[in-house]
Amino acid sequence: MNEAVMMQDCQLRPQSGPLAGRHIVVTRPAGQARQLADAIFREGGSAVLFPVLAIRDIDDPAGLADIASRLDSFDLAIFISPNAVSKALKSITARRAWPLTTRVATMGAASERELAQFGFSDIIAPKQRFDSEALLDMPALQDMAGKHVVIFRGDGGRELLGDTLAARGATIEHVACYRRGRPDLDAAPLLKLWARGELDAITVTSSEGVRNLFDMVGSLGQSWLRKTPLFASHQRIALQASRLGLEKVSTTEPGDEGLLAGLIAYFARPEAVRSIAADDPGSAARDGH
Repeated sequence: MNEAVMMQDCQLRPQSGPLAGRHIVVTRPAGQARQLADAIFREGGSAVLFPVLAIRDIDDPAGLADIASRLDSFDLAIFISPNAVSKALKSITARRAWPLTTRVATMGAASERELAQFGFSDIIAPKQRFDSEALLDMPALQDMAGKHVVIFRGDGGRELLGDTLAARGATIEHVACYRRGRPDLDAAPLLKLWARGELDAITVTSSEGVRNLFDMVGSLGQSWLRKTPLFASHQRIALQASRLGLEKVSTTEPGDEGLLAGLIAYFARPEAVRSIAADDPGSAARDGH
């Protein structure tokens, strides 16, 4: 399905603030962009919602149902993302109550908030960096000998977490509870903003999302994308963007709060003027050259 890009109503946007007059692309999946979009709005900007990841149900839920039936045998359940929390717990809690003996762990404030929605308060989670490495550094995950751990995640993904815990003596089971895909989304609204010199920045929160964004905007969009300030919430994401040839990549602190702080700091600089339209890499294409 070809979805439309949504933009907050400019007439309702505050007239002042550190992001006043800026159009900033939020690439979080549909349904997960509102918090960052609202924060951009409060600082005077307009959030352009352009999801670069589609979160879909898994084709075969048998694995998740099997884990639900055996939850009492696990010492620890790790949720890789807010999507993992939502998809897994909606299925599990429809079948049974969560066992008191199975602790939960995650990484990232959004995942913690999602777990809180399901009634969890005793959550193992890092407070500084939101990645597998930070979770693995936590004291609760050091002595894993004889522990049984289930990792809820999307299809595929990094193996560092499971491999490291297994090396520490744990028995690991992975269960996929959602699929990631590339949305069928029309990039024309982004191209129009670029052509008018009004697309000021892009925020990205996954390496896969960066790759999808690059493909989704096409060759003309890629020429503009390379010159557009892009804000990544992790160094690994920023590295992926640089590998694709993007020239103005900034790594922020993690989470929506980190992205917002990075945007505000960048646009507070006197030299942060709109230069994309002045140095318009699409003009030759539009002129037929």
